[in-house]
Amino acid sequence: MFSQDGPPGQAPGFVAYPQRPPGDAAAIERGKGLYGANCVFCHGANARGGDGGGPNLLRSTIVLEDQKGERIAPVIREGRGGMPPFQLSDAQIADISEFLHSFPVSSRTGPSTINILVGDPKKGEAYVAAKCASCHTTAALKAVAIKLDDPKMLQQMWLMPGNAGGRGGGPAPIPAPPISVTVTQASGEVVKGRLSRVDDFSVSLTQADGTHRTFRTAGTTTKVEIHDPLTPHKELLRIYTDDDIHNVTAYLSSLRSQS
Repeated sequence: MFSQDGPPGQAPGFVAYPQRPPGDAAAIERGKGLYGANCVFCHGANARGGDGGGPNLLRSTIVLEDQKGERIAPVIREGRGGMPPFQLSDAQIADISEFLHSFPVSSRTGPSTINILVGDPKKGEAYVAAKCASCHTTAALKAVAIKLDDPKMLQQMWLMPGNAGGRGGGPAPIPAPPISVTVTQASGEVVKGRLSRVDDFSVSLTQADGTHRTFRTAGTTTKVEIHDPLTPHKELLRIYTDDDIHNVTAYLSSLRSQS
């Protein structure tokens, strides 16, 4: 990205990225849908960063130097920081790349909105009945859908509850349920509470009455059982298809209008 000499009038060492020729319209449209399903909440509808805390992709060196998805593929598949890995094919990543490259380099503004309500509500209803009904009632899902009238926020919330913080680091619209822990000491005493911290040496928790306790685990027979209510969501993240995500989002959004 940088060299010793730049064009006249530019700061030394800066090399401007050239405008790309128009991309394939069909690939851009496919990439737009994939971006809407997988990326839009964290990176924003215009790829400048969204409510989920993702960085501006239009200024990313990786995106700017990418041609057909070869630079962004490792990041998508391996994850980075708070971004989980996504199992997308080479063709899908190439389409996302084509969509990102369709933003003009000069203005880097792109489209202001992306419609993600393109799925089949009936198929989404069937998916929820098969995968989600054991934990979530229709009434509870409808309440969430009513509260989150932005489809992008609704999608992010059901994909990973509590991970959709507001802009500027504000609180999530619906907080994630707390992670609890059960500690069984060598004496047989069992202590339960909200997990505060755990590492290779100790575990800390807060009991229901507000009491904070820490237990040493290294070199002991203390048993620690962590209960994360979001484990099913995290496991499903790796197996959702694009159709699953579109369909479930469409179904949840449709609940708002049901009596």
